Amino acid sequence: MQIKMTSVFVDDQAKALKFYTEVLEFIKKFEVPVGEFLWLTVVSPEAPDEIELVLEPNNHPAAKAYQAALKTDGIPCLSLAVKDIDAEYKRMQGLGVEFRSPPTDMGPTRAAIFDDTCGNWIQMYQS
Repeated sequence: MQIKMTSVFVDDQAKALKFYTEVLEFIKKFEVPVGEFLWLTVVSPEAPDEIELVLEPNNHPAAKAYQAALKTDGIPCLSLAVKDIDAEYKRMQGLGVEFRSPPTDMGPTRAAIFDDTCGNWIQMYQS
């Protein structure tokens, strides 16, 4: 058994696709109409056949409440590994990304938290 997909709730799929592809540099894998929303996934260019991230619409009341509670409490909903956190931080700052915290030492890792513009805090870390 292996993890193949995981989801992140987003408040706007078009805005999420733009952020996750243009800022985070993921690649769109699927964009399939499903009713009023899309089956929308992105992948890492470093591993396009591995884990897909589903940009899941938060249209269900429970999803909205969950997403809002995590954001209010400052809890990231997703962690992304990077090779050089300081370079990524500078690159993303240059693109106007809002950071909740700069790269900070946390034991054997360094981590930073940023806003994905779609209702979430996201953590990036370097081991």
